[in-house]
Amino acid sequence: MGRLVEHDATGPRKLDESDIDPEKGDIAVCQCGLSAEYPFCDGTHRQTSDEEDDTCYRYAREDGQLQRREVDHVEYTDD
Repeated sequence: MGRLVEHDATGPRKLDESDIDPEKGDIAVCQCGLSAEYPFCDGTHRQTSDEEDDTCYRYAREDGQLQRREVDHVEYTDD
């Protein structure tokens, strides 16, 4: 399983006490890159549970919804 994820951020985000949600408790930091609340985990990673081992996927948000597409190949160019 491979995964292509697009990010808008260009740098790190420092977490502090104000990032703790009193209702949710602990801070969970997203490591899959798919969360709508990035850099915080919102459970979106559960949508990847049925990924095939030999398939590469591209995830992107379209109209607020996470869309998954299978990727044939990735081509890099030197610009």
